[in-house]
Amino acid sequence: MLARFAIALGIATSTALAIPQAANAQIQPQPWISVGRKNAETSFSVGARFFNFGAELGTIDGSTGVDLMRFISTPVVSPYLGLGLYSDNESVAFSGGVQIRPHGNFFLGVGYHSVRGANGQVGIKF
Repeated sequence: MLARFAIALGIATSTALAIPQAANAQIQPQPWISVGRKNAETSFSVGARFFNFGAELGTIDGSTGVDLMRFISTPVVSPYLGLGLYSDNESVAFSGGVQIRPHGNFFLGVGYHSVRGANGQVGIKF
């Protein structure tokens, strides 16, 4: 009788632990900073990712804007696409790239932005 109870408890515990749950990295925002270059001008931005969405505030040569991004979440490499609006640009800005999120507290990214150019990102995972 005790053996059956132990087996049932083991199965119940294993099943409960196997149910997918949001990881801390998905629940807490993951901020990053970015530096880029386009046409001999340096760009800067700060952003944050929450679940599979992101927002970034960027600037280059007096033009400031906001981008909204959508990530495709995979365990290590997460590609993204984004759209944004900038003060000195009459058209919609677009961006794309990848963030590489290895084990640990930091992640790296590379991307291209139609207004701010090629950029590199460094971020923190909590």
